[in-house]
Amino acid sequence: MGRITEISPQVKDKKRVNVYIDGAFKCGLSLETAAKFRLKAGVEIDEERLKEIEFDSERQAALEKAAAHISKTMKTERELSLFLSRKGYGDAVVSFILEKFKSYGYIDDAAYAKSYVTAHSAKKGARLIKAELRARGVGEEIVADALKELDGGNAAKAAAAKYMRGKGREAKDIQKLYRHLLGRGFSYEEAAAAAEEYKECREF
Repeated sequence: MGRITEISPQVKDKKRVNVYIDGAFKCGLSLETAAKFRLKAGVEIDEERLKEIEFDSERQAALEKAAAHISKTMKTERELSLFLSRKGYGDAVVSFILEKFKSYGYIDDAAYAKSYVTAHSAKKGARLIKAELRARGVGEEIVADALKELDGGNAAKAAAAKYMRGKGREAKDIQKLYRHLLGRGFSYEEAAAAAEEYKECREF
């Protein structure tokens, strides 16, 4: 058991305070948390209770940072988890935030995957889109479901049309187009079919 001897505003963040126990610095808390638990000089507090209060303060700070982070663009569960971890929050706080945001619908990997496919299907094939979503932590089944409606053939043709603007139709140009489409994640069949439309009576 210790006694709070001082609570003072932090120099760099006036919304946070430093808490001193028995004359020594103990921890930093949000001003809101300090007020919520009615902390002030003279109050006696034990180690376990102080840890609970610290956790409450960390959760509140993490909620604010997470909300600001996802307000810019949609994020996957893994992306938000990594963001919070890099900010120094522990596993317990990160898990709390993720569960809270999922319950609110702020984090939804299935919705994210479908939105990502819609946004990128005109210039990328299923293979590349799948790799990018998996790299963002989206599950295999969720990715597969999001890709169900993707028309790879038409997407490859659209990507080919964009690539071929202002380019020639010689065999070397068609070969470059074919390699370009493969590099964008289209299948061999999709790339070949799209490139076929630009051949000038030549064997590909």
